[in-house]
Amino acid sequence: MKEKRFRPAQVLALSFMGAILLGTILLSLPFSSATGPISFIDRLFTSTSAVCVTGLIVKDTPVDFSPAGQIVILILFQLGGLGIMTFSTFVLFVAGRKISLRDQIVVQEGYHPGRLHDFRGLVRRIFFFAFSLEIVGCLSLFVRFLRDFPPLRALSLAGFHSVSAFCNAGFSLFSRSLADYRGDVWVNMTIMLLIILGGLGFLTLQEAWERLSGWRRGRKPVFSLHSRVVLATTLFLILIGSVLFFALESGRVMKGLPAGEKVMTSVFQSVTARTAGFNTADIGATGGATALVLMVLMFIGASPGSAGGGVKTATAAVVWAYIRSRLQSRESVALFNRSVAMDIVCKAFTLIALSLGIAVVSSLAILAAQPELSLKEVLFEVISAFGTVGLSLGATAKLTAWSKGVLILTMYCGRVGPLMLLYAFSRTKPRGRFEYVEEKVMIG
Repeated sequence: MKEKRFRPAQVLALSFMGAILLGTILLSLPFSSATGPISFIDRLFTSTSAVCVTGLIVKDTPVDFSPAGQIVILILFQLGGLGIMTFSTFVLFVAGRKISLRDQIVVQEGYHPGRLHDFRGLVRRIFFFAFSLEIVGCLSLFVRFLRDFPPLRALSLAGFHSVSAFCNAGFSLFSRSLADYRGDVWVNMTIMLLIILGGLGFLTLQEAWERLSGWRRGRKPVFSLHSRVVLATTLFLILIGSVLFFALESGRVMKGLPAGEKVMTSVFQSVTARTAGFNTADIGATGGATALVLMVLMFIGASPGSAGGGVKTATAAVVWAYIRSRLQSRESVALFNRSVAMDIVCKAFTLIALSLGIAVVSSLAILAAQPELSLKEVLFEVISAFGTVGLSLGATAKLTAWSKGVLILTMYCGRVGPLMLLYAFSRTKPRGRFEYVEEKVMIG
């Protein structure tokens, strides 16, 4: 009899699929809609966008969905941001139930590499960091929104945007996203900090917390290679994105704005382009060069173990380190004076190749169905969907049911991860025990 073996990757992929279907059902109930029935494809698209923390919308969230529907969307991107299995495990903890080894492996693979002895502590810390930062962000935004709205409305707006920012979801209860707060330093700084912290990954947040506690006791803070790579790459991408957006759009979408507001807008768009999808500038009016910069940022995305998508900052850093080693005629790949294992390098290039393949196939499928759309529009939407970002040049509203379906699959692949899907549905063992004769192939 053939032994059945579970695969953590399959459990993860199916859990996201189940959450998307459940969200679609909840959004189909009468209490979720504010303007009448919403088509199945639009409900499925919205649910997928929320669970996959993307933020792409085909319906205006504050207009087409009721307060109850908005709460459903909030719950969906909170679930998607921290992981379906992580939430399930937390509920079982609270109920005093035993956690299966399978569930422990699934949660651990998403947040902490290597062997872990204190699994309960891991889950507690994940929720401690997430909820603590979301509550602090909510209070910070509440203080500002209280100037413009009644207390209850200000609190609901603050809570929704705080969770959306930390989970890198990009959903907003303002039809113009955060464009009306473009020059507001308080709102911009709060949202940006939540996005950055939510996109760093739990392992880096945990190390930062431990090092900060040690620094207060007089110990020198020392980070792991992973955290140093994540922090350095994140800082570099924010800076280069801000400089390029400022240089390219000062005379276009930011024309006429004060210098300080231009800087604030540039930094905000650089931060949000990698994972979140909020906007304070008219992205649809940006030039082709700016769109390309944003696509690169969206494609790279957040960091491993975070709520964001993309190929991840560490992947980009490893690929760059490999190219640099070849330029320097070195065999080993190094980052911060530490060697990187070749299996990690292979994973990085495999992830890049799979991700580019998904982007090309998705773009081809949409362009074939809607030739009236430009390559720039479609590619931007596809990369935004894959990177679970949510920025748009305006093409989302023009999509047919087929094209929406393509983006739904793209969002799903981006959130679960191409490598995770590969592990979930590929063979566990090669067929047969043999190797072919080696022969040279010309490259380049």
